[in-house]
Amino acid sequence: MTPTADRFTVRTAIAPLLGEARISASLTSQLLAGDVLQLVDGRGDWLHVRGADDFEGWTHAGFLMPFTGTEATWRISLGCVTRDAEGQRQALPLGARLAPGPEVVDGVAIDPATRATHFPRDRNAIVRSALTLFTGTSYLWGGVTPWGVDCSGFVQRIFALHGVPLRRDAWQQAEDTVLISDDVTAAHAPGDLLFFSDRDDQRITHVGIATGNGGMIHSALARGGIAVEPELSAKLKEQGVGIRRAL
Repeated sequence: MTPTADRFTVRTAIAPLLGEARISASLTSQLLAGDVLQLVDGRGDWLHVRGADDFEGWTHAGFLMPFTGTEATWRISLGCVTRDAEGQRQALPLGARLAPGPEVVDGVAIDPATRATHFPRDRNAIVRSALTLFTGTSYLWGGVTPWGVDCSGFVQRIFALHGVPLRRDAWQQAEDTVLISDDVTAAHAPGDLLFFSDRDDQRITHVGIATGNGGMIHSALARGGIAVEPELSAKLKEQGVGIRRAL
């Protein structure tokens, strides 16, 4: 596929978003089936694209198809397997969208009109989703699904399910939210975001979701993936740069 239009849709379960126009480049994020992308630039079959969250990177045209205009009506996967008319099966992660046609033969997919019923815009519901939907997920830099996720990808996807858009990186998520306190040990509510830095300049490098009573759930390399912290460790307290609220 060569760029003949300015919008494309992801057709595979997951497409890599890369830092450069080569498949061996570092992964910066992932795109999911049904994601609509704006073309920024093209270099043969490599396309520089921008997602709905304004995050940009390179992906290959083989992962994409022409934009249809109906993507907003496609069902949302909660983790499912589909089968098309030819009997071909496809596994789709949480958050991917299902094009019309294939039937769901395992797992669950919901109509987007019912998303708010399944995932209300409520901080306690957000914590429940965070504690259940990514259980056992390994850490993956650039990952955004229960097949592998980084800290900000986890936060972004959980909040998106509940109708709260946040940008992709932890420092951007801090900009998207309201400061509650510069002290991560200060009083806060379930569903608040806790931010951390391991840099001398305190630029934000990590984020987690408060579970209440001083606890947090996050995707951490040091823990191998999703982990629940009943209370913050001395190291996390030392690296804490603030508590912020999305709703």
